[in-house]
Amino acid sequence: MRNDLDQIEAAFVGTPLAGLPIGHGPSGTVLVADIDPNRMQEAWQVADALVSVTGRLPVMVTDDFGDTLRIRPEPEPEPGPSESELRAFAEAAESSDPWLVYRHYRADDDVDEGEVEYYTRGRAGADLDLTALVSDVALPTPLQELERALYDRLLADADLYARVLGRVRFVTQTDYWFTPNSVLLMLLPTSDVRSSGYWVDFFGAPARGYRWMLAEALTQWRHRWDARLVASWGGTMLQFQVGRRPAPGDEAWTAAGQLKALAPNLDLSRWEVAVALPAGDARFVHNRP
Repeated sequence: MRNDLDQIEAAFVGTPLAGLPIGHGPSGTVLVADIDPNRMQEAWQVADALVSVTGRLPVMVTDDFGDTLRIRPEPEPEPGPSESELRAFAEAAESSDPWLVYRHYRADDDVDEGEVEYYTRGRAGADLDLTALVSDVALPTPLQELERALYDRLLADADLYARVLGRVRFVTQTDYWFTPNSVLLMLLPTSDVRSSGYWVDFFGAPARGYRWMLAEALTQWRHRWDARLVASWGGTMLQFQVGRRPAPGDEAWTAAGQLKALAPNLDLSRWEVAVALPAGDARFVHNRP
């Protein structure tokens, strides 16, 4: 409805979003065009601060990968889910356990003697030989136990921990984020995080059941870490701003496992991610075919 757009435009007055082209998007969303890719986080922060006024959660999207996202002067014939449909979606999401399904594909692997060095050297180009830290671990052993033992021993060695952090902290910085050529601001027709999962396009949630679990994962991350979805690019990348960093130890280990489960294309070991997460306010989820 034009009235909805007028209210949003009024809320944007005096902000960097004022005067930008605005119109209807798919499934009841609103799209704002001409977002400067180099200032997309600033634009998102403005829209996020206005959720209490607009009633709409913001997420950055792109039309770089196709022309299906375009501003329309009128809503689509299919305006999106009804209130009852969205309520049922949120209830199904709340009753799901995403971490029973979202698991890294190597989570249950065992490591034998010939593989230890591969996992203890990490993936960030570290020229550190950390194999000695787990030399007393009996092999073969589950990968997760080996990585946790390595992580715990890093926590006990401040100098070595700092050297590893210097190699891996890039994954929790916005410089690591993908930046498309064309950026649009999508305003979802809800202020509820769990319900917002209905509109999030993600390769890791190809069917409705997975979409429920993604919605619940988004909700849990929001409640525990104040992790807010900033961008969804091409169905394969999600980018988050984090308001509460996990503490080193059990919190970081749990958060790292969940991130690896959602982001199998994040090319770091879990112990590396656990070192990185307490040192930054950004998360990057990459899950592609």
